[in-house]
Amino acid sequence: MAFLILSSSLMAGGYKIPEQSVNATALSAAYVANAHGSDAAYYNPAAMVFNEDRSMLEADLSYIQLTSINFDGAAFNDDTKKEHFLIPTFHYTSPAVGNMRFGLSLVAPAGLTKRWNGRVKGTAEEFTLTTYEANPTIAFQLHEAISVAAGFRAIFSKGIVKSSSSVVGIGRDLEGDSIDYGYNLALLIRPLDNLSLAATYRSKVWLTIKGDADLDVPTTPASNYSGKTKVDVPIPASLNLAAAYTFNNKTTAEVVFERTFWSIYNELDFDYEVAFTALPFRVFDKPGIKNWNNSNTYRLGITHQLNSRWSLMAGFAYDETPIQKEYIGFELPDSDAMMFSFGAKHQYTDSLTIGGSFLYDRKKELKLDAGDNSSIVGKFKDSAAYFVTVGIEYKF
Repeated sequence: MAFLILSSSLMAGGYKIPEQSVNATALSAAYVANAHGSDAAYYNPAAMVFNEDRSMLEADLSYIQLTSINFDGAAFNDDTKKEHFLIPTFHYTSPAVGNMRFGLSLVAPAGLTKRWNGRVKGTAEEFTLTTYEANPTIAFQLHEAISVAAGFRAIFSKGIVKSSSSVVGIGRDLEGDSIDYGYNLALLIRPLDNLSLAATYRSKVWLTIKGDADLDVPTTPASNYSGKTKVDVPIPASLNLAAAYTFNNKTTAEVVFERTFWSIYNELDFDYEVAFTALPFRVFDKPGIKNWNNSNTYRLGITHQLNSRWSLMAGFAYDETPIQKEYIGFELPDSDAMMFSFGAKHQYTDSLTIGGSFLYDRKKELKLDAGDNSSIVGKFKDSAAYFVTVGIEYKF
């Protein structure tokens, strides 16, 4: 079942989704030191203490399209289906309670789907993961220029894995879910009125997925398996270091360095109620070696206050993949990516703001030559994603 996490979003190296609001989508997630408003509860809860002294809530809806990935192989060609998703998110920050603020975010930190059309269906017909995270936070203002925050992460995950091979006649049908927990920390320092420095940390969360598995060979039904299975897969820890500077009280530039600690992901090991020591099901019980690397993402965001009602945003990011060529599989043919984004927000009234943003994520062509990978020789190309977010923020 954890393969479905590997096959998830193309929005970031590995399988994270960092864009969870209008601002974050427009700025390619270069939104840490300059976080403000309702979505500060998620991107830097320490910044909540500098919000207006009233309640703020934001509701967003994101549409994601994943393009078809084309594989040109030495032995065969294949491609994936296009995928379309709608993802709602929600953010809330409280008014001041002494020197404290409270926040809550409901987001989708990882997931989505990969489905192959042809021969690869034997191992990757469908991988689908849905995740929901509830992230309550609390912030404290230690000084007029310094604040800290902490939060609690509760992540619900549910997924489906299907494989069907007309060549060897092996079928797999898995479904499971889990609820798992972590935490996050944040710091914001404003040494100057127009300069903000920030650091945020999200802990790793191991998704302890448990569910039911059906493994079958139509020609020998007596050997089929129907029972429980479980597997652990991480959503890795991440550290963001950011700086934002405002020029002429109108234009804010932010740079973000993000380090994602993928190196904890060494293998993928399914645990069934019985041990499969012989073919054909031994392939489903053998641990898959991953040995992922820690990876870096470099982000740049620009916010310009056009006038009292309109603000414009644009962003760029370069995102490294954590996967070595040696361990690339069809479940996640990941490569380095570049992201380009833009957006705008309009303050319709003193209490209501509406906005929209767009992000384009383009993966580099991934070529695996003989010797790069023990099981795949070929080229993955045309891998990209389109991300559109619209939302409203209300203050009261």
